[in-house]
Amino acid sequence: MYPPPKHQDDNINHMIEVIKTYPLATIISIKNNTPLITHLPLIYNNKGKLIGHIDIYNPQAELLKNDNDITIIFSGPQCYISPSIYTTTQLPTWNYIKVHLKGKVNTIENKNLLKQSLIDMTTFLEQPDHKYVLEPNNPRLDKNLDYIKLFEIEITNWEGKFKLSQDKIPKDIKNARLELIRANQESIKNFLDKVLNI
Repeated sequence: MYPPPKHQDDNINHMIEVIKTYPLATIISIKNNTPLITHLPLIYNNKGKLIGHIDIYNPQAELLKNDNDITIIFSGPQCYISPSIYTTTQLPTWNYIKVHLKGKVNTIENKNLLKQSLIDMTTFLEQPDHKYVLEPNNPRLDKNLDYIKLFEIEITNWEGKFKLSQDKIPKDIKNARLELIRANQESIKNFLDKVLNI
């Protein structure tokens, strides 16, 4: 696996934390040697599986069955690291956190489970304040159940890629951590200022 061992993290608890904190996943299936890619939030449940929902009109929906193979990528924070932040001489680099998973996927054909799963996902995503509750008797929820497929993924392979300047001296590791925090906060604001005319 790449990157090198010093940038790999095989601690499943660390990878689960990435999944829970950054649940929007890139889901990759293959059909006729062509990748189909969808971005969907996935929830890691207490049985160690990933649960998701997909629009029935998404071409990838038909591949989420029969124990089909699937690849999933979760992306954590990332940023350019300038040598200027280090106390020692270094070259420019890029730090990032990624979790790559492989698994077997199946559609669950049960409207009651689908409905409860949508409620559970909303509850999870509304943490910690829970300002919105998706009620079971919501008529819009019932109306849309015919257009959504529930699926689950059994994870067969975990790969954690945590490139965080671990090969540097402690002071520079700390500086890289602070830069990752600073750069992500600033880049979000700068990006939104450029693309939103609000």
